[in-house]
Amino acid sequence: MTDIEIAIRTRLQPLAPLRLELIDDSHLHAGHTGHRGGGHYRLLVVSNIFTDLSRLARQRKVHQLLEDLFRTNTIHALSIRAYTNSEYLTR
Repeated sequence: MTDIEIAIRTRLQPLAPLRLELIDDSHLHAGHTGHRGGGHYRLLVVSNIFTDLSRLARQRKVHQLLEDLFRTNTIHALSIRAYTNSEYLTR
């Protein structure tokens, strides 16, 4: 696991994730137009903190926790799938 992946996982701990999967897709985007560094990631996070939150509110919560990594261009792009435990088990 890279330092960036550890940083992402650490920052997401306030969500008390029941499941957290992080996939680094940066290698798929190297050299594309407009790419100025920063990683491309796919995130699956399952947390009951998301109960009663809209999809947009869940995304905002994740972005808030990772805000400094976006600001410093450590993360360039992040695809987020955020579920409660019951949603994850019945999908």
